[in-house]
Amino acid sequence: MATGYWQEILSKGLAVPADRPLDDLTAELTTMLGSPDPELRDGTAYPALSTWIDRGVYDDLLSGLGDGMAAGLAIGLGETGTDTVFRRSFSVLALAECPARDNVKLLVPSGRVFDWGDRVASWFLRRRDTRGYVPGKGWAHAIAHGADAIGIPAQSPYFATNELTVFLDVLADRLLMRDTDLLVAGETDRMAAATMQILRRNVISLKVLEPWIHPDRGRRQPVREQRRARPLPARGQRPGLPTLPARPARAREQPTRRTPPT
Repeated sequence: MATGYWQEILSKGLAVPADRPLDDLTAELTTMLGSPDPELRDGTAYPALSTWIDRGVYDDLLSGLGDGMAAGLAIGLGETGTDTVFRRSFSVLALAECPARDNVKLLVPSGRVFDWGDRVASWFLRRRDTRGYVPGKGWAHAIAHGADAIGIPAQSPYFATNELTVFLDVLADRLLMRDTDLLVAGETDRMAAATMQILRRNVISLKVLEPWIHPDRGRRQPVREQRRARPLPARGQRPGLPTLPARPARAREQPTRRTPPT
């Protein structure tokens, strides 16, 4: 992959080039999401994909693009200390942009959005490599990106009380997992932000919320059992929820401006 080619695209405001098929460009960017080079991964691939999604470049291809990003969550899953962490962490961040676009345009069936949410939640609990900053290779932000990817689809009009409660449980379970490394790179702030995005939907009652915030979480029903007790709506159905406002633009991550945590 020619670095100079992509630098020229970045310098032109990420206008989609006309000299190559979009499929080829997307495949190259997807590969770059897993690069150990932060300039390729965090400085090129993610900004390009997220910008093109936000501009509607993939509107007719959103389902397939989201599924492709979701497939990246399984690459190296269960490994620790390897470079596959970048592919997973940046795939989930790119995946989150797909429901974010759908929140504005309602481009894909509800069942697809449910599937993306379920795959993100499952990956978030199963992942073992929870590194934030990787010396010499930049930010992985494994937990922070996972929290972002929960907070964004949680704003979908398809998700109601049952689904949002499961998301809250997933965030809490991830925070309390004993095998999670010490979170020192802002992960807890991002998890708190995702929690607030869920609560601001104002569809979870205090009756449900109070047991969730109780300090004794040992008696809480496991997430898997809660999912069985609160099945998702039938695929293809669109729950009659109020229309949500458009998601405000999020600042893109710029690795060159970051410093590793001390």
